[in-house]
Amino acid sequence: MDLKKAVIIGSGFAGLSAASFMAKAGWGVTVLEKHETVGGRARQLKAGGFSFDMGPSWYWMPDVFEHFFSCFGKKVTDFYELKRLDPSYRIYWKDWAMDIPANYQKLKKLFESLEPGSGDMLDKFLKEAEFKYQTGIRKLVFKPGYSYSEYMDGNLIKGLFKFDMFTSIRKHVNKFFRHEKLRQLMEFPVLFLGALPQKTPALYSLMNYADIRLGTWYPEGGMYSIARAMQKIAEDLGVQFLFGEDVKKINFEGRIAVSVTAEKTDRVSSLNDYPCDVVIGAADYHFIETSLLPKSLQSYSDKYWNSREMAPGCLLYYIGLNKKLKGVLHHSLFFDVSFEEHSRDIYVHPIWPVDPLFYVCTASVTDQQVAPEGCENLFFLIPVAAGLKGDTIELRERYFEKIINRFESLVGEEIRDSIVYKQSYGPDDFVQDYNAFKGNAYGLANTLLQTAILKPSCRSKKIENLFYTGQLTVPGPGVPPSLISGEVVAKQVINYFS
Repeated sequence: MDLKKAVIIGSGFAGLSAASFMAKAGWGVTVLEKHETVGGRARQLKAGGFSFDMGPSWYWMPDVFEHFFSCFGKKVTDFYELKRLDPSYRIYWKDWAMDIPANYQKLKKLFESLEPGSGDMLDKFLKEAEFKYQTGIRKLVFKPGYSYSEYMDGNLIKGLFKFDMFTSIRKHVNKFFRHEKLRQLMEFPVLFLGALPQKTPALYSLMNYADIRLGTWYPEGGMYSIARAMQKIAEDLGVQFLFGEDVKKINFEGRIAVSVTAEKTDRVSSLNDYPCDVVIGAADYHFIETSLLPKSLQSYSDKYWNSREMAPGCLLYYIGLNKKLKGVLHHSLFFDVSFEEHSRDIYVHPIWPVDPLFYVCTASVTDQQVAPEGCENLFFLIPVAAGLKGDTIELRERYFEKIINRFESLVGEEIRDSIVYKQSYGPDDFVQDYNAFKGNAYGLANTLLQTAILKPSCRSKKIENLFYTGQLTVPGPGVPPSLISGEVVAKQVINYFS
């Protein structure tokens, strides 16, 4: 019997995951990747002796990674070492910097010091969050989201009200804590989900459980170590990776995809066709729909896409210093300006932010191999609204000056004269490199009306053998959800052809 062939478009985390599960099931798998390495948004930038993770930098939900590797008879430690960060991260306010200890009892004492009784409230809050995490991951996340019948599980229905789907995370947090800094701390994890706290379901307090109980970790060598490890698993299973292949077209016979046409990025007009029994789109869903398919075979209209609430885009800066900094942590959040005003600039009346919050990763604090000896590696991130125009070098420089002034003031060290490497990356780059819809960095916002079955389907409504995986479909944005997304879609393909 001929080996069934799958062509996967894109080698981000979701594409890598899908490729391995498909190959494990006995399929011949070819991954077409536009760039010269795997990783998608999690690619690596190497320059001047520095190694930067270009996208994701937080390693949360370690159990999801362990689950992925265990599916192939492996452990995380077969590929990279993990270190739990302690403190997990630091939050800078205008008047104070708070270190978040990894030790739970120390964290409770910190809460008590700000608000008497809040330590006991944290226990109650996290007990509920643990239920949401443990039950939600098992019963909700590993679902293809085709219909509500998937969720007709007796235990799930019994616990439905415990998920707090119809309460916002803001209202939920405010029930437990009064102190404004504690409220911001507890709302912070939903920033990864790309929506206002008042529009994000309280189900996602499960992220607080991931943060506080499961911890913040760092994989030796950076997040790109995960992509390399997943590539190794896939290749050992026989997956073929073809790099520098920019997909231009999916070819059909009726409503069946029969091949994928790609152009070599180093040779214009050098086109190759890759025959297939199934196509899995692990690149930007909107791009595949609107650029690779004729209008008659698109599942969603322009009106549908333009009505979606997108997670933010980003302004990123990769900075190399020729000196070490004193007292900085691996992860730092700068909340020294108005949380509410920046949120409005992203979600309510989308404009380039007047006074943005920002985040800094200093990976060389933990891992000296990412910077030359005596040097520091910094990654700055400013969340911005998706779909903004005017991403220019001049604009990026203005924002860099804004955040450097605040960074130097709050950290207490000057860095301008010590910068030996600098590279910016913005929404236009996300469009150019990843065909990102509206230049988004994280996908769809996880609002109630964009959850589970209400997301774009992981299977085309018009083409029988076209499936999708990644941050614009189930289960949603983030690295762990992307690993799960690849597994979910691979199982749907295998079931369809069985």
